[in-house]
Amino acid sequence: MSTKPAEAGSIKEGSYVMIDGEPCKVVEVEKSKTGKHGSAKVRIVGIGVFDNVKRTLIVPADAQVEIPIIEKFVAQVVAKVGDSWQLMDLRNYTTFEVSPNQIEEDVRNKLEPGVEVEVWEIAGRRRIVRIR
Repeated sequence: MSTKPAEAGSIKEGSYVMIDGEPCKVVEVEKSKTGKHGSAKVRIVGIGVFDNVKRTLIVPADAQVEIPIIEKFVAQVVAKVGDSWQLMDLRNYTTFEVSPNQIEEDVRNKLEPGVEVEVWEIAGRRRIVRIR
């Protein structure tokens, strides 16, 4: 279970929401007034965490939307393998690889073996967010 339900009307800028099956950071929330027929609508604009694509979700304010559960943990950079980086999860010492597109832009040039990084795991995918 990598998501939890929430009411669309409770979503705020800066939070995260699933749009088209992609975890997105919310950059804009617009609420329309209740019309003569029907309920208030919420327009949520988000930018994909993994692909930086802008997505929009328009739903009734009382509709349920999926909130991605973000698991944050610390990993240590072990080695560079081709284009990818091999990391070791410091919780259970398992190793895994991340490709360059799973690394925040400003962190890419600072990676080297021995460095500890913060990794976010969302919906089974990982992303290096920052150096600790």
